[in-house]
Amino acid sequence: MRLDKFLAHLGYGTRKDTKTLVRSGAVLVNGESIKDGGYIIDENNDEVVVYDTKLDYEEYLYIIMNKPSGVVSATFDSNCETVLDLLPDYASRGLFPVGRLDKDSTGLLLLTNDGQLAHQLLSPKNHVKKVYEVSLDQDVSQALIPAFSKGVVLEDGYHCKSAELVIIEPRKALVTVTEGKFHQVKRMFQAFNINVLTLKRIKFGSLSLPSSLKEGEYQKISKEMIY
Repeated sequence: MRLDKFLAHLGYGTRKDTKTLVRSGAVLVNGESIKDGGYIIDENNDEVVVYDTKLDYEEYLYIIMNKPSGVVSATFDSNCETVLDLLPDYASRGLFPVGRLDKDSTGLLLLTNDGQLAHQLLSPKNHVKKVYEVSLDQDVSQALIPAFSKGVVLEDGYHCKSAELVIIEPRKALVTVTEGKFHQVKRMFQAFNINVLTLKRIKFGSLSLPSSLKEGEYQKISKEMIY
């Protein structure tokens, strides 16, 4: 891999930025000062040091975020702030959100540059569970529990797969689904003339939203934590 590409991949700026960094003499490869950004390195075996900091190569990144309301789950939006705007340190890493949360929804969002893993998590055949905490504009009847289990029929005629409904308080519940239709959880309640006031994802597969992670905050995790 080219040295400038390697540095850009690890968040040292654009390719132009990393070329400038290399020319400054701040980068050592196996103890030797290298000033050519096009210098080819073995990213898995060569020792690369920048300003006395040894760099470890990571091909893929996995980050969980507590998405705040008002932020779009996208890589770019000309009108709204996106979740990638909240990750300036990883701007050059090719991250994207795995699935989406509505603009007004909050909670657990996984971001990665691992396309294969994202496909596995989003594939309907893998039935990855997503758990949402919702607050509602009216009391929820116990009769909705078997109705959700049977599969709610949406206004467009789509028959949802079986979902689990747990009523925590008269107007607060947990909903577990294994699919991700547009506004699905909101539309499931709307089928019973109930409106969702707030929606927060607290689990995605084996991942749970850490209680210490405030809205807008994020942390790196290992791939092993996702399975």
